Amino acid sequence: MTAKSRLRIWRELALCTLADAMTLGAMAADPPTNGVWKYQVPPTPVSGEFNNEDPVGLAAGAHLATDCSINLHADDGKVYCFTIRTSMQFFEDSPQTYLGAARKFFDRDKTSAR
Repeated sequence: MTAKSRLRIWRELALCTLADAMTLGAMAADPPTNGVWKYQVPPTPVSGEFNNEDPVGLAAGAHLATDCSINLHADDGKVYCFTIRTSMQFFEDSPQTYLGAARKFFDRDKTSAR
């Protein structure tokens, strides 16, 4: 390796280090207040159907607890909580299908737990 190549590599490393430091400094000065993939958790607790479990997960036979940061106030007057936005979109496309399966699984597990 020639001296010229080494100098070029050192210069590129220095620029990368400077760019990283500037990015980290900007991030530290203005920290994110809420997540990228989740909504901000509501300031007052939201209570949803199925003990705040995701109805799409229940319809698939799984108990998925949520923090209700992603929720839907449905036409039936009830609140449904979801683990991810995609789950809510599936639910919105066919709510009665998911509600029927979710209710069946949820009630069956609740009865067998007694």
